[in-house]
Order: sequence, then C-alpha cells, then structure tokens
Amino acid sequence: MHKNNYRYTNDSLPPMDGAGDYPIAMAYVPWQKEPKMYENLEEGFCNGTIFPELNKPFCGKR
Repeated sequence: MHKNNYRYTNDSLPPMDGAGDYPIAMAYVPWQKEPKMYENLEEGFCNGTIFPELNKPFCGKR
C-alpha cells in the first residue's frame, strides 16, 4: 500500500502555483465591550452561545 505522507492530491483541481505566498484567510473580529451573557447559562448552552447578541438561529430561509 502506498502512503501519500499526508499530502492531498486531486487531479480534478487546477494547479495553485504561487498560492503558498498568500495567507489562507484573514478575519475581522471587533472587540466586545462588556458582553451581555445569559443569566441562565443552560439556556445559552442550548442556543450554542452564552452571548445573546451572537444567538443567530438558522431558519433555512432568508
């Protein structure tokens, strides 16, 4: 069995010559000043965040 040494190869993708010169991603993350938190942390954990401002449920439509 041939091991690929953790390299991913896919002949269907175009070559990415020079892509190593660029960062993968850049993020903009604004500072939160005194973020509000759920008083009942269990409610926050059920919502996937303990910060109400970040609770953005996905409804499956726009």
